[in-house]
Amino acid sequence: MLFNNIAFAMAPPAGGAEGGAGGLLAGPLPMLVLMFAIFYFLLIRPQQKKAKEHKNMLENLKVGDKVWTNGGIKGIIAEIKDDVLKLEIADGVSIEMRKGYVTDIDGPKAAPAKKEKKK
Repeated sequence: MLFNNIAFAMAPPAGGAEGGAGGLLAGPLPMLVLMFAIFYFLLIRPQQKKAKEHKNMLENLKVGDKVWTNGGIKGIIAEIKDDVLKLEIADGVSIEMRKGYVTDIDGPKAAPAKKEKKK
């Protein structure tokens, strides 16, 4: 008895089925695709762009750059060995840290170059 009711509930509508491609496009699939597109353009793509810029900045670090770390420490790069930096944070005080913890370059390099207006 219960199985008969379930079978009737799953049956196509009376008068013929409207299924096929039209039924699929009117269903939840377009909404899922739209939601994925919104998530991609609002969340995933900006995050990937920011990660790419950070990776590019880390690859271009050199001795003498003033940098900020994730911990809020500002220092000057004294030495670079593979993935480890020696950062001078005060006169005669230096620390070693991984390159990945550098968040930003301090100084004129950090700000994008401004274009001068032609007069």
